[in-house]
Amino acid sequence: MEKRSLTIGSRGSKLALWQAHFVQKELVDLGHEVEIKIIKTKGDKIQDIGFDKMEGKGFFTKELEDALIAEEIDLAVHSMKDMPTTAIEGLTLAGVSYREACEDVLLIHPNSIDAQSTLGIKNKAKVGTSSSRRKAMLLDLRKDIEVNDLRGNVPTRIEKLRSGAYDGIILAKAGIQRLKLDLSDLTVVTLNKMEFVPAPAQGVLAYQTRTEDIPVRKILQEIHHSEVAACTNVERKILQMMEGGCQMPLGVYCEIDQMGNYHVHAALSPNIDQPLKRVKVSSSTSFGLAEDVFNKLRD
Repeated sequence: MEKRSLTIGSRGSKLALWQAHFVQKELVDLGHEVEIKIIKTKGDKIQDIGFDKMEGKGFFTKELEDALIAEEIDLAVHSMKDMPTTAIEGLTLAGVSYREACEDVLLIHPNSIDAQSTLGIKNKAKVGTSSSRRKAMLLDLRKDIEVNDLRGNVPTRIEKLRSGAYDGIILAKAGIQRLKLDLSDLTVVTLNKMEFVPAPAQGVLAYQTRTEDIPVRKILQEIHHSEVAACTNVERKILQMMEGGCQMPLGVYCEIDQMGNYHVHAALSPNIDQPLKRVKVSSSTSFGLAEDVFNKLRD
């Protein structure tokens, strides 16, 4: 295959740059020349309100997509859970990465530990997250907890916890592992993905490019993980049928067992302070699976 000089578009946070450098290395190993261009998104610029209070979708993707359309970059690397499910005309999802640990984790300040309680955090704890899904999941387990918005990149959020602004915060385990963060001074509780259901496609990177750029699409197929895509396709189709974005209190996780059977865990709340409806569906095929889960959630 012809070697190319490629430009990756990325957000400027430490985690986004880790993701971009990861893809850069994979492409360089294939013999391509790759540079990274940092692009600020709406989600990066607006830091004073939670996602559930922001209007629209694509807070962390739109500016990268605009750069693709303008041919300023050749591909964009996204956290797949941030990507809207509605396709952008002229752009295509050309590949996905391996899946890092998809669970959420609760980080607890040393002064706020209660080992006897559910989740190991004290009564009426103040927990930070700007995700409607995480708020709903948390309140479903602990009605006494006070949930507060939390913005900023991963290291910034952790420093806010260390400062005592929160008793605990919830983050994606994938980001913590990818950044190799030292959390030895905090208590780390990994939340069961069957109970505290992750966001659709959590832990997966998505590679987006122009539909007409066939050479780049072929290159990205060389680093594409089809077995991961088989699961994220189901998760994101359910999200799309719900007509939701990252503001929706919806968790969906799909896995394939050694026999090739699909198992989907989903949880949905009409609002963050209302009970969750939980669904588990297993099937030998992905055909009609998303529709089945959708119907059970809406029933």
